[in-house]
Amino acid sequence: MALVLGLAVALWGLGHLIKAPLSTRITMIGLLYVGVLILHIALPDGHPLRNATGGSLGEWLAVGIIGALVYAYAKGLGHLKARVRSEDRPKVQHAVSRTELERNARHIVLREIGGPGQKRLKEARVLVIGAGGLGSPALQYLAAAGVGTIGVIDDDVVENSNLQRQVIHTDDRIGMPKVFSAEKAMTAQNPFVTVRPYHRRLTADIAADLFSEYDLVLDGTDDADTRYLVNETAVAAGLPLISAAIGQWEGQISLFDPARGGPCYRCVFPEPAAEGLAPTCAEGGVLGPLPGVLGAMMAVEAVKHLAEAGETLLGRMIIYDALYADTRIITVRQRPGCPVCKAQG
Repeated sequence: MALVLGLAVALWGLGHLIKAPLSTRITMIGLLYVGVLILHIALPDGHPLRNATGGSLGEWLAVGIIGALVYAYAKGLGHLKARVRSEDRPKVQHAVSRTELERNARHIVLREIGGPGQKRLKEARVLVIGAGGLGSPALQYLAAAGVGTIGVIDDDVVENSNLQRQVIHTDDRIGMPKVFSAEKAMTAQNPFVTVRPYHRRLTADIAADLFSEYDLVLDGTDDADTRYLVNETAVAAGLPLISAAIGQWEGQISLFDPARGGPCYRCVFPEPAAEGLAPTCAEGGVLGPLPGVLGAMMAVEAVKHLAEAGETLLGRMIIYDALYADTRIITVRQRPGCPVCKAQG
């Protein structure tokens, strides 16, 4: 047996000298062991080769079993270490955490938000309807604030006339779908957020499934039919809805949430405005910075709601008049008999 062990040591040393891979050296030892087993099985007792290798068949089988167990243990231990390294990766995770911590430090030091509030923002899923005037600043500030998942749905493309107020888009992205233009700007601002762009119109056949993937909805559309669809879907899903609207020099914003005692959008606006009474931006014009003011307010209300900070606009509506620098807050309530949220009212 001593001769065989010596040969094994010699083979291992030779493999080390020629810098053979570990697997090659183990294979060489394995072949030596198999050769010894064959000798002890094929040759009769007392044969010179059996005597030279020493030991009995039973002893060599025991050596093989012990070697196999040691090898299996070593391989298993190596696999576990590799798995821990791949799943843990402390250096990478710490670097990301430090970067995000520094990025969100001004939120974290706010007593009303702090670490727990910022964690809620990171875990939140917010859907923004429209990537136009109101959606642009709302999307930018939600991304900058560290909201973890942001969906945006819009079927429009960037046009030259949008750039006077839709600040998330740029001249070189004219012709690009707005949702992809917004995604590009948001991920450039904060690569730690997940953006889900939906380049299509919001319709009744997809609204319920889409809303079910989110915790909060922001509506910045300028189409009455879409606004009522968003409201109905949000109420049915029990989701809070932050809705804003602008026109010329004025804007308004509120948080609609019948599930928590507030009105829904239809409680406050039972019917669409009469034709001609609320002209579109193309028809009546709009002050460029105005959607920035209201869109930023939407982001503020979203952050407050998600981080559970301060007092939201639930049951209240802000009306902002930029021309006369006037801001009013009015109370809004559930309307008895509202066909949308009467179950909550």
